[in-house]
Amino acid sequence: MTATKLIVTDVKTPSLRRRMACWVYEGMLMFGVVFIAGYLFGTLSQTRNALDNRHALQAFLFVVFGIYFVWFWAKGQTLAMKTWNIRMVDRQGAPISQPRALLRYALSWLWFLPPLAASWWFGLPGAEAAVLALGWVAVWAILSRFHPRQQFWHDAWAGTQLVSWQPAAKP
Repeated sequence: MTATKLIVTDVKTPSLRRRMACWVYEGMLMFGVVFIAGYLFGTLSQTRNALDNRHALQAFLFVVFGIYFVWFWAKGQTLAMKTWNIRMVDRQGAPISQPRALLRYALSWLWFLPPLAASWWFGLPGAEAAVLALGWVAVWAILSRFHPRQQFWHDAWAGTQLVSWQPAAKP
């Protein structure tokens, strides 16, 4: 039995609204991932206070998020992407490899690192940091309008693209 690779030939970029709705839904799903990973970390490290080992927990969550996203992106879709009929492919429309998914994961931190770094640099309190982060997310999303195919820039740099995708009709 030979494995066939899915090649997406009709590469239509989903609307920015749909991609951002998927992004928000993915964020809600990540609460469950954070809860389970945090519980596992707290249990294994015997952490009693949330501020103890917080940097180790952050590093652990970074790795857990990486595993989650790289695994599902290499398969083509996360649960949120399935819900919104969005698929991750490379520039030719083929499924992406795990190294390419890992590159996209690293580059996708551009959604958060600039406002986090600015908040740390200027010593902003939580509310102001949150406003800065939300503002940057809006700016980063709107910047996709300047890409020739309306893709997010981290996708362009990683050699990936998000495309509209409908599952095959069941007979």
